[in-house]
Parts: sequence; C-alpha cells; structure tokens
Amino acid sequence: VVRVKPLMDAVTGDSMPAVALTDQGNMFAMVKFTRAALGAGIKPLIGVDALIRHGDEQEAPYPMVMLAQSRQGYLNLSQLISRSYLEGQHRGVPIIQAEWISPLSDGIIALSGGRQGDVGRALLAGQKELAQRRLDAWLDCFGDRFYLELQRTGRENEEAYIAEAVELAIANDVPVVATNDVRFLTRDEFDSHEARVCIHDGRTLDDPRRPRNYSEQQYLRTTAEMQELFSDIP
Repeated sequence: VVRVKPLMDAVTGDSMPAVALTDQGNMFAMVKFTRAALGAGIKPLIGVDALIRHGDEQEAPYPMVMLAQSRQGYLNLSQLISRSYLEGQHRGVPIIQAEWISPLSDGIIALSGGRQGDVGRALLAGQKELAQRRLDAWLDCFGDRFYLELQRTGRENEEAYIAEAVELAIANDVPVVATNDVRFLTRDEFDSHEARVCIHDGRTLDDPRRPRNYSEQQYLRTTAEMQELFSDIP
C-alpha cells in the first residue's frame, strides 16, 4: 500500500539519502518513482522483487531483491524480467529461472531474500551443506555484490535464521544487510494492507484459515530504529 509521493515525504523527513522501490516481478513504477525521487533530491535505486526458481520444478520459487548498480545492470534486469514474462510464467506469475541470471549478472546487486530465500530455506531446514553450495553459486554469479539479508519483523523463525546466516556470512566473508521488507509506511496502515492482501487472495479478514504472512512491524522504520534493532550486528 506504499504510494510514491508519501514515500518521498517519509524518506526526506528522515534525511535518508536514497530509496529503492521494488515492484514484485516487474519495474512498472520505475518512471514515476524515479521522477519523484529526483524531484525530492533523493537518489532512486531501481530494482525488482523477483521470484526465482531453480531448474527443479518441485521446489517453490523464492524471493530475491535485485538492484541495478549501473546502466548495464538496468539493461540486464530488463532482459531477465522480460524473459520471465515470455518464458517463465506459472499461473500468471512471472518467475526467473536461476540459470538465466549468471550471464546477465553484471551491474546487479542481489539480496538473498532472508529466511525465505534459497539459502535461508536450506539453513532453516538444517541443510548447511546445501546452504553453502547455494551461497557459493551466488558468489560465483555476483561476487561481492551478493548480500545475506537479515530481517526482524516479528515473523516465524527470523532469529533462528539470523543466527545461522551470520555464522555463514562470517565463515565466507560475505556482507549482510538488514532490511524491513517494507509493505506500508506507518504501523497503523497494517490493517489496510491486510485488507488489500485479502482482496488479492480472495479471502476475508476474519477467515481463520488465511495465511498470516505479514506483521505490523513491516513499516518504513527510521534509520535510528533500524540501527537500534540490529545494534548487536553492527
């Protein structure tokens, strides 16, 4: 439920120098977002919240944030997204095959997807060797432009994942980045976000069976809030 102009107001209000807007599976908001950011004196970071799938169709696709570091990175992202629409759609959802990425990885910064990414899933399943292999593959692909993503939003298994991910990061000298998986600007917008999710999923708010995938903590935290939240992992 984040809108572009209120996002810029919030970012400038907290004196943030840059902001990324990553649509799910596309970059449809890019032009409006870039113009608004530049108009507000904020550096726009262009990227996509992509769904990735390994060659094995049995495993569910997993999220990965990819950000354009350069013009070449933007062009490569455009190619990957276009191919996901032309060749990778599953039930109307565009999915990028992992093997497509390596030849087009130049100029792209990748965030691992936290506990929901392929490395995170392996860590939480106790499959450390698999997690290491997957990390090695992404390091071969992105080099020092791959970050293990950490999140503290009050959702299941986050702390268990962080403990394993930090250990893996230290062992492999891989950088970590703290993100808040932002879905709304202020905490009091959580209810309207949940309504939007229900509309999308065809469910009602009081449905006891509906998945609770989000928490009220997924708002745009201030720089100070994020620093305090992750003070133990400077």
